Amino acid sequence: MTKVLTSLKDIAPLYDALVFDQWGVLHNGTSPYASAVAAISALGDGPYKLGVLSNSGKRAAPNATRIAQMGFDISLFDYVMTSGEALWQDLRQGVIAQRRFFPIERHKGDALIWADGLDIQITDDPEEAQAVLLMGLPDGAQMSDYAHQLQTWIQRKLPVYCSNPDRRSPRAQGDVISPGALAYAYRDIGGEVSFYGKPHLPIFRSIEAAMGKGRFLMVGDSLEHDIAGAQKAGWDSVLIEGGLYRDAFAADPSDATLHRLLTKNACQQPTYRMKEIR
Repeated sequence: MTKVLTSLKDIAPLYDALVFDQWGVLHNGTSPYASAVAAISALGDGPYKLGVLSNSGKRAAPNATRIAQMGFDISLFDYVMTSGEALWQDLRQGVIAQRRFFPIERHKGDALIWADGLDIQITDDPEEAQAVLLMGLPDGAQMSDYAHQLQTWIQRKLPVYCSNPDRRSPRAQGDVISPGALAYAYRDIGGEVSFYGKPHLPIFRSIEAAMGKGRFLMVGDSLEHDIAGAQKAGWDSVLIEGGLYRDAFAADPSDATLHRLLTKNACQQPTYRMKEIR
């Protein structure tokens, strides 16, 4: 049975590391959640480590900068890891053979910034590409915007490297579709997709390797990615109700809403749940 929490401080001493998702937990992409900055500051004097594990197509350093700019004391986090960082590292280490990539990005130029330090080419012509780099979608994007591109990719048998498996992400103005939605659509029509990030086990193991062995707690707002991924990794978890599922819990904060969402996402119960981090 999932236990309802009022404060992370109540359970933090039970763990060696607390790992936070970004969007839907710390901030909404524009501003921090009301109690988030104070909550992280209050946790900063504990014997446990604090980390961030984000399905962000960007590298770890820009995400750390974003967190700091929103008022969080970044020095309190022992480690920041992103799915974009994991993909960058695999390219640097030669795990991925392709060298010419067609980018799908939130802002024009994101892929070139991300690729700095790599021996790869970013091309705007899918006919020249060996693979697709799927790292972000513009806010307001619709699946129909990419119908023609999906057909081009499948005809050319381009593999897709998706550095953000999230299907939807919370924003201040409401949820938006995320790269994962496009990646799964491509896979559904027979395309080859390599996913980097939660809920896939390698990124959980990489943060364990960086932060040391022990008991880990994942604090996230996505059952499909944060909670299910934590369960695969053997971590305990906290579901934040005020992120991706805020409308559902606002309409009905009872266990019935949680059970409906668990069924829909084929996920086991999280260890804890709370409205927002405190």
